[in-house]
Amino acid sequence: MDNIEKLAEIIKNSERIVFFGGAGVSTESGIPDFRSTDGLYHQKWAYPPETILSHTFFVKHTDEFYRFYHEKMDCTKAKPNYAHIYLAKLEKEGKLSAVVTQNIDGLHQAAGSKNVYELHGSVHRNYCTKCRKFFDGEYIFSSEGVPKCDACGGLIKPDVVLYEESLDGNTINGAVKAISNADTLIIGGTSLTVYPANGFVNYFNGKNLVIINKSPTQMDKKADLMIAQNIGEVFSEVDRLK
Repeated sequence: MDNIEKLAEIIKNSERIVFFGGAGVSTESGIPDFRSTDGLYHQKWAYPPETILSHTFFVKHTDEFYRFYHEKMDCTKAKPNYAHIYLAKLEKEGKLSAVVTQNIDGLHQAAGSKNVYELHGSVHRNYCTKCRKFFDGEYIFSSEGVPKCDACGGLIKPDVVLYEESLDGNTINGAVKAISNADTLIIGGTSLTVYPANGFVNYFNGKNLVIINKSPTQMDKKADLMIAQNIGEVFSEVDRLK
């Protein structure tokens, strides 16, 4: 039995699957991985991306923040790939109980997933810092320069977790509970290097730990099954075995 067949068998015999994913889930939708060779961290800007995408930088250099944000973070036109579609299908079938994602692109919901914990927020949610009016991603990315509230003129901030900011408490609790109750945890498209999100997988005490990632992760030694392929391709092959 090869790895794809083993994964298909694990999924077939599972009832509470949780998927924990990172940037590699969305690269097949054309969204660059921050840490890949040609990712955002290897492109030249006046400041490192980690600095630009920090709370302090947003407050002190809002113009420069939005110049970077508009150019590099617009994923509103991206479409779900087979990974997103297959996970939504598993949820509909009652196999998958939750998706926990480090991504901010909203592609899991676009594919039809309902129970999604977005650890780092979403580009599709944006709020006026003054009156709290909501704005979608299209409003932000179609704005020239710094987007302002059309009601009060206040500064709009994306509902994404910047460096120096804390994760949302309710999101953390929901993600931890889902992982704790899972019988199978599938980790995909993440190197598990981002703190504190990488610590969430330690709450898993179920039967099957599966890792689908093209490069090694810090959890490889604990995995029951490892597949070093693109995650969309893997799920496509698994789905065809049915």
